[in-house]
Amino acid sequence: MRLYGLKNCDTCRKAMKALPQAEFVDVRADGVPADVLAAAQARFGDKLVNTRSTTWRGLDEADRAKPPLVLLAEHPALMKRPLITNGDEMYLGWDKTTQAALGVG
Repeated sequence: MRLYGLKNCDTCRKAMKALPQAEFVDVRADGVPADVLAAAQARFGDKLVNTRSTTWRGLDEADRAKPPLVLLAEHPALMKRPLITNGDEMYLGWDKTTQAALGVG
């Protein structure tokens, strides 16, 4: 199981505490493999980009119009967090649905 997020993100920290067996990948330092990002985009669509973040608010209209995968490659902190992969399964965010699916919380 891998958890993609930011080490200074409170939500990611909560997820890591509940999932101590997960391998943490800092998206700012290490990035997200292109195949994982593409699979997440295919599965979650527009939900993958966090449009409520300060990074998003700092972008101009030209940047916001870029395809999501290009945007996330340029600004990894724009990804909604955490992105959790477990084999073929993928979860986005740390809500009650994700926690229940992973058997925690």
